[in-house]
Amino acid sequence: MNTNAQDQEVIKEVFDILIENLELSKVMRFLSLCKLEETDYLEFKDKLCENETVDSLYEKIQASQEHKEKIVA
Repeated sequence: MNTNAQDQEVIKEVFDILIENLELSKVMRFLSLCKLEETDYLEFKDKLCENETVDSLYEKIQASQEHKEKIVA
């Protein structure tokens, strides 16, 4: 997939929105299902999570679960 810096920024924004609103496992499943053009899913996943730590992912998961609980309540 040949993307320029602007395209990569759009992709990052979209996935930030997905991560804010879905469980990380669903975002990863979505990535594997849509096979973004001819991008290697694992390569894209690595780029998506390259600055993440276990703690930062845990915080995102917790925030996502709390957000869903507020919606249901």
